[in-house]
Amino acid sequence: MCLGIPGQIIEITNVNHKLAIVNIGGVKRQVNIACIVDEQHPPEACIGDWVLVHVGFAMNRINEQEAAETLQLLQELAAAQTGIST
Repeated sequence: MCLGIPGQIIEITNVNHKLAIVNIGGVKRQVNIACIVDEQHPPEACIGDWVLVHVGFAMNRINEQEAAETLQLLQELAAAQTGIST
């Protein structure tokens, strides 16, 4: 099963290699944004975008509400699993 985690792009670190820093629930990770950029939306325009991150790649842009709902569901899942394992 593949799972994309929502995160927000906070910095572009290398335009040529399409690398950015994404804040994922308070954890900052470098990810590749090649899948979400094009001529109409270049890397420089991605700061502030919410994206789904999977294995180091931003796979798709999502809106802020969708990101918040997904993060909430992931937190509920983590809490439920904590209850099961104790």
